[in-house]
Amino acid sequence: MISRTLLYVRRITRQLWFRVVLLSACSLLALAIAPWLTPFIPEDLGERFGREAALPVLTILASGMLAVTTFSLNVMVSAYRTAAATATPRVYRLLLEDTITQSVLATFVGGFVFSLSAVILFRAGFYSEDAAIVIFAITVGVVALIVAAILRWIDHLSGLGSMDHTLRLIEERSRTSLRQRAEAPCLGAACAEDDTRFQQQGRAIPAQASGFVRFVDVAGLQTLAEEAETRIAIHRTPGEFVLRGRPVAYAETGEETLCEAASRCIEIGDVRSFDQDPSFGLTLLAETAQRALSPGVNDPGTALEVMGRLERLLWENTPDEAEPDARDVSFDRVMMPAVSARHLLSCAFPPIARAGGDDPAVIDWMDKALSALAHHPNPAMAEAAADLRDGKRKGDDQEGHQEGEPK
Repeated sequence: MISRTLLYVRRITRQLWFRVVLLSACSLLALAIAPWLTPFIPEDLGERFGREAALPVLTILASGMLAVTTFSLNVMVSAYRTAAATATPRVYRLLLEDTITQSVLATFVGGFVFSLSAVILFRAGFYSEDAAIVIFAITVGVVALIVAAILRWIDHLSGLGSMDHTLRLIEERSRTSLRQRAEAPCLGAACAEDDTRFQQQGRAIPAQASGFVRFVDVAGLQTLAEEAETRIAIHRTPGEFVLRGRPVAYAETGEETLCEAASRCIEIGDVRSFDQDPSFGLTLLAETAQRALSPGVNDPGTALEVMGRLERLLWENTPDEAEPDARDVSFDRVMMPAVSARHLLSCAFPPIARAGGDDPAVIDWMDKALSALAHHPNPAMAEAAADLRDGKRKGDDQEGHQEGEPK
């Protein structure tokens, strides 16, 4: 179960600026410690690798890295906008977390900061001839990193913004989220589907804002419940929309201060998050297939590929809805519903069926996928897939019968 602190650290490290600032700070640190390394430099190297050898290379780097960084940023923004236009607009935030793009841009900016700062310090007379040898050695290392980043960037650009790259990112994040839920079906809390008694007899914990539930700090709720000697039932799970002031959870007993503190443990934002919402990725994949099946795009091949990815995700990573053992419950004073296989399935295939109901290839693939999932090792997924397949077939039969009736 991820803690709130670790969650915030993860979110910060996924930001583009974090790696840029980190590598820029490392560049400045290398320049600062260079004078301290001069005692380890042999005296005969000063004539070959001194100030006159380092300055021309640093000048070229300072002028070239700024142009490369600007060009790379333009390419990145253009590719991400293309991906958002061809797949779904909500994938843009996921693309911004691409670690390869972040590392490459951070290397370019770090090289620019290093070279420009080194030129300034050289012109200011900060470095002696021995220190210049250290700067030259560091410069060679920076050049090697930049060359490696350029090669990596060229390889990455071949797929950046493409449909394959976008679908792969969504599938990978969805798989991670589903596996985390499979390991902790109720995020470490006790699984409980019915909170009617808490609603009738307990105290409502209101939402602090209107929006989507993004993160539930189960550990924090457990601490509050232990201090108040009560239990808390989550009413709105991650991914659900709630209005400000409406109940997001219920406490069995407790004072107003408990409800205020508990409400701060449930993060609500404008957009959904992958952190605790395994259905979000399935929704993005379904939206991509819907766009591909729209009359303006008319690309059923993409819809078929999406359904293949959905089938693979649901087959390999469906969380178990069985009652967890006592050892699986880390926070026994907090209760919340488990993510049901029926809910995951409803986020995946029905939207595609509505968009591609007139395409025989789409319907045939979906029928085969649901038939395969009807034999899933998880009984809940098998039952949900069989019900959805039978319901779809019944609807198709009724529609065909009505179309065949005489007017």
